Amino acid sequence: MQTESLNASTEIPSSQIQLAKLTIWAIPMFWTVNHIVARKAPGVITPHVLAIGRWALVGIFLAWLARVELKAHWDVLRTQTWRYILLGALGMWVCGAGVYQAGISTKMMNISLIYASSPVMIAVCSVLWLREPFSKQQALGVLLAILGVVHVVVQGEWGRLAQVVLVPGDLWILAASLAWAAYSLLQKHWRSSLSAGAQLACICAGGVLVMVPFAVWELVQADTPAIGSDALILIALAALFPGLGAYWLYGWVQKTIGASRVAMTLYLGPLYASVMAWIVLGESIGLHHVIGGVLILSGVGLVMSKQHATE
Repeated sequence: MQTESLNASTEIPSSQIQLAKLTIWAIPMFWTVNHIVARKAPGVITPHVLAIGRWALVGIFLAWLARVELKAHWDVLRTQTWRYILLGALGMWVCGAGVYQAGISTKMMNISLIYASSPVMIAVCSVLWLREPFSKQQALGVLLAILGVVHVVVQGEWGRLAQVVLVPGDLWILAASLAWAAYSLLQKHWRSSLSAGAQLACICAGGVLVMVPFAVWELVQADTPAIGSDALILIALAALFPGLGAYWLYGWVQKTIGASRVAMTLYLGPLYASVMAWIVLGESIGLHHVIGGVLILSGVGLVMSKQHATE
């Protein structure tokens, strides 16, 4: 392990490694922009129109960059169309539009904290589907994360659990987290010879195709707001920062300093979200958010640390 680290450090300039260590702090900030967009969107632009605009821009840009590669693999891609449609449905529709749907009725901190439990869902699905080993430490992590999510959803009032009426936005985020887990596992299961950028361009195309009828349905509704400059700004922000920006930064930092260090950005997400929710949206942070966040991130930490130890 030490030899590998020394070899990696001799291949990569120290200035680049230092830049990557500084850049890593910007990644969760870019992801947080998407949660702000989700809370700003209601009344400005509908969820599916926002999602399709975001991923269409990202897909077109990446497809242009990877145009030579995509053309060379076109015959193979045509036989795998259904894969990219399914991945697009999970990653861009349920997960992408689901976050914007959640922003209509739940707080930004709920979105951030519940979504932070995604690695736990991935671990559980890996056990159920891929039959991967599951340790006692991981089981404890899953339990803590579940308790944390429930604590956030019921706003800390466990005594009224049976009478709690779930906010639709919290259910949308839970669905988005499950969709992301399925998306991640399917990408792991379906190996691709394409570069990461070319593959994402294909997934964007599949997601846009799935979302077209839903976006059209939203546009023909009488109460749908007209697409103005504010809506276009939200689309651009969602495409630029959590789309292209976070994606490229994550990949570059991962290649420079390793996957395990980049994983720490997950723990910073809720912290950034709490600050941004207070500054930008004026949302208050409740004690149930703090307690739920500690439980969720502790659970994720247990699951992730065990996974890194076995990799």
